[in-house]
Amino acid sequence: MTTPTSQILNELADREAIKECLYRYSRGMDRLDADMLRTAYWPDCVDDHVGFVGDVEGLIEWSFPIVGSMDQAQHIIGNILIAIHGNSADVESYFYGIQRLNLPDGTKSDVVASGRYVDTLEKRGDEWRILKRLVVTDWFRQYPDSSDWSNGFMGLMIEPGGRYPDDESYKRLKLA
Repeated sequence: MTTPTSQILNELADREAIKECLYRYSRGMDRLDADMLRTAYWPDCVDDHVGFVGDVEGLIEWSFPIVGSMDQAQHIIGNILIAIHGNSADVESYFYGIQRLNLPDGTKSDVVASGRYVDTLEKRGDEWRILKRLVVTDWFRQYPDSSDWSNGFMGLMIEPGGRYPDDESYKRLKLA
């Protein structure tokens, strides 16, 4: 697939809006911000998400307890291919997810996973959101341990980022 430069120029605002939608998904999921996550999906969406299939409300109900049981979670969006077809877009986005798990025996473990979001987004009015999503996991690695935050990051005693609404970003930024 090669997209002519003139077509990209004509689609630039839509392409940026699509990318922003993907980033809202990551922030909503990582910060456990249900309102932010809802802005990434149409209410009638279908998300096929590694053991879950349903709409955004079902995704929140299913995923937030899982992600909330983790000390940290971070989704990073990488390569994004976009093909716009009028008010619909086919989008493949590579993701890299990092999670710190609390294991039943009281220990902690880090998991790194990567894969792709295979999405159909739809533009309604002037807004792009996910209508259909398939999560494809291509790779993962689970470590038997996790970093010891009590010793600080590189010797620096810092607090890790938090969740909605306590994360410092909610005090400093107006993103929604």
